[in-house]
Amino acid sequence: MTEGPYKPDEIHLESSLGYYLSKARNVLVERTDRAVRPLGLTAQQIGVILMLFSGRASTPFELSRAMSYDSGSMTRLLDRLEKKGFVVRTRSDADRRMVKLELTPQGQIAAKQLPELGAAVLNEQLRGFSSMDLATLIDLLGRFIANGIDEGASAGCDLGPDRVGPSPEFEPLPPEDGKA
Repeated sequence: MTEGPYKPDEIHLESSLGYYLSKARNVLVERTDRAVRPLGLTAQQIGVILMLFSGRASTPFELSRAMSYDSGSMTRLLDRLEKKGFVVRTRSDADRRMVKLELTPQGQIAAKQLPELGAAVLNEQLRGFSSMDLATLIDLLGRFIANGIDEGASAGCDLGPDRVGPSPEFEPLPPEDGKA
């Protein structure tokens, strides 16, 4: 067993990192759901929209792998998005077994609105955080995630062994008080 800050006989739910990570995720998902509801989307669905819009995935398999979903869950998610008119599935001309995904015009419009909505949600959640706090949080979470990733594996957030932490285009928030 590895050494660390937690002792089995001293761990409590309210002081567990797992509890705080789960709670933080739930709060963020709930706030995101409220923000994207006017678009007819949920927090879970915007990942698919953004992955397709950015070109990082174009098949259900690629989406499942990138988002760490099993194929059944991804199929149900795509069914809902297709029924709502955001996504269309077509068979590949080259290989009829392959399904290609595309955003509809409605999906494209939603995708273009998501960065602004996402920034507003994150900025509200980060109220009172300095740019240094944010950089530290991202660094610590990146390290935490990296400890759970096997060589060559993905944690579903594009953080593999060679990519931990903010993307190269990351720019910290300006300090709220004008000081660094």
